[in-house]
Amino acid sequence: MKAEQLAAQLYTVRDHLKTPADIAKSLARIRAIGYRGVELAGLGPIADAELRSVLDGEGLVCVSAHQPGSVLFGQTADVIARMKALKCPAAVYPYPSGDPMRTTEEVLLLAGKLQGAGRALAAEGLALLYHNHNMELRRIDGRLVLDLILEQTEARTLGAELDTYWIQAGGGDPVAWCRKLYGRLPILHMKDYGVADSWESVPVSVFKEVGSGNLDWPRIVAAAEESGCQAFVVEQDSNWKDGDPFESLKMSFQYISAHLCR
Repeated sequence: MKAEQLAAQLYTVRDHLKTPADIAKSLARIRAIGYRGVELAGLGPIADAELRSVLDGEGLVCVSAHQPGSVLFGQTADVIARMKALKCPAAVYPYPSGDPMRTTEEVLLLAGKLQGAGRALAAEGLALLYHNHNMELRRIDGRLVLDLILEQTEARTLGAELDTYWIQAGGGDPVAWCRKLYGRLPILHMKDYGVADSWESVPVSVFKEVGSGNLDWPRIVAAAEESGCQAFVVEQDSNWKDGDPFESLKMSFQYISAHLCR
């Protein structure tokens, strides 16, 4: 991994992205940490032209942008226009809100919608990626939901944005999944997996800064690179160091820079 491949998921600092002024200040802080790119999510209202101007001014690239299914499937042309306006190469389906996956038939319906949107984006030189949580490692009729989605879509129209924490939380092996997605893994979500400190109750898994949890990062990164990964996006949903999401992003960046970058 190279340092220029590192990006920060803006959902991590979502509470600091309410206004255009907040967004500009937060992007400056992220660039000051050392990140070269960002993935868009959790932003308050801001015009695409203004956002692009701020990104360009900070020397940040937009590696991808999360787009809800309601927009991705219902307003695909608008998504394409936004990706182009932001010089963003990939749109990401972030979460199956409004697209239930209770049965095989429902999973196949979602796969068909992803295939249609992915073809439209691919025709414009853009990529569509699927971001997993642990729910996709459920079995329906004996099959993993994530396997069904990937098998029912073409590699050229739907790639994966593998989230390491959620793969582990679902009982999967992040290394094995990176290898399984050979040629279909342009972006990896780097999110560490830990166990809550309390021993007096049932252990609960928690989000951790990269390098401070239980995941085997050297093996994960090596497997991701072997599968063609081009961008490594750091995210931490909650449990931030000292309650400061920027400090958590900094801790992850420092660990990755010291131990995983070449």
